[in-house]
Amino acid sequence: MGKIKLLHGSDHIIEKPDLLLGKTNNDYGRGFYCTQELSMAMEWACKKNSDGFVNKYVLEQDSLNILNLLDGKYNILHWMALLLKNRTFRLSNEIAIDACDYIIENFSIDLKAYDVIIGYRADDSYFSFAESFVQNGLPLRSLNEALHLGRLGTQTVLISEKSFRNLTFDEADFADKTVYYPKFIARDSNARETYRKGIRNRHSYKNDIFVLDILREEMKDNDSRIQRILSI
Repeated sequence: MGKIKLLHGSDHIIEKPDLLLGKTNNDYGRGFYCTQELSMAMEWACKKNSDGFVNKYVLEQDSLNILNLLDGKYNILHWMALLLKNRTFRLSNEIAIDACDYIIENFSIDLKAYDVIIGYRADDSYFSFAESFVQNGLPLRSLNEALHLGRLGTQTVLISEKSFRNLTFDEADFADKTVYYPKFIARDSNARETYRKGIRNRHSYKNDIFVLDILREEMKDNDSRIQRILSI
């Protein structure tokens, strides 16, 4: 696999990332969250409406065990299971509570054997779509489509001490808040607006699957009905 370049947007320069300083309630738990897209890293660096930095690194992958949630072996419910385990959801009804337990039990991935995760990033708008799905307000097909709105970037997350030892700092570039904070806001707004116009108002639910259907039918990750919806 060789070496890859990774970028991390922050309000300060980070020459030596520390796994223990990572927050446990991020998308995939404690880790160091990076991207390979410069524009995305610039936006993350300025997300608090302050100037920041894009820290640049080189990761040696050859000895690492990498989980790629986007390689076709996994579906959106595997991503949901990880979010439900790590992020704080508003479980406002019994369906949401039961759905949380069921998805974690049946779609979770054990991360202990992995050093790096590649997957979606749940910014505010995308996290709200995930919450709506768990509360039975958004069907599976729409959740899957929503994750491709607004130039959603993927993220590469280092989750083991071994991966941190394989990471080398290169340099840091300045990120101007007057340029990139508006872009950060626009990305989220664009996703919500596209969802409202293109997905929410479609109302083509007859052959779709809601989380209540998954619970009632006790669907598993290899269920042909889930595969059919996600392949359309």
